[in-house]
Parts: sequence; C-alpha cells; structure tokens
Amino acid sequence: MRGGTTTMATTLPKLTEDEIAAKLAALGHGWQREGKMIVKEYVFSGFTEATQFIAKLPGPANAMDHHPDIQLYRYKRVKILLWTHSRDGLTQNDFDLAAQIDALIT
Repeated sequence: MRGGTTTMATTLPKLTEDEIAAKLAALGHGWQREGKMIVKEYVFSGFTEATQFIAKLPGPANAMDHHPDIQLYRYKRVKILLWTHSRDGLTQNDFDLAAQIDALIT
C-alpha cells in the first residue's frame, strides 16, 4: 500500500511453480530463476552503453510501479533482478516488466 491506496502488486497473486516455469520459458533467452527471483544479465560493448541502458529502466518501471534491482559490474555488465516484494515471490508483474526491459534492447 502506498499513500493508503492498493497498488497492483499487492493485488496480484503469487504465481505457482508451474506458472513460473511456463512464463519463464515464454520470456525467452537469458532469463533464469534464482530462488524467489528471475534474473538476466545483459552484456554491452562498454560502460557508456551499459549506463545508457540503465537510464532507460525508470520509464517502464515507474509506469508499472514495479522496480527491479539493478547491478552494474565489470564496467559493461548489467544484471536485472525481479520479484514482487509484497508477495515474497513472483507475480505476473515480474514477467511483464521483464518483457518490457527486453524490448528496450531490440
């Protein structure tokens, strides 16, 4: 809840293991399950390209009110970690945002 209102993340159900497996397969290349999260590493040609990608993330994340953890390491690698904190697991929001993040690359 934010400001006394219910956000979409608090109303979405936590996905079952079978649902997660199906949605992960549908996402395509690169997304993997790590515990309660789905993660993907993007490798860019350099630091500038990696940080330009990171700068694009607030658009879809803010539009969904769903914010990933972001790790920049080895100057050109960006790791995205998604899960729904309020559900302590994965919801449809995680997979929707993953697809939107992938779309930033293509």
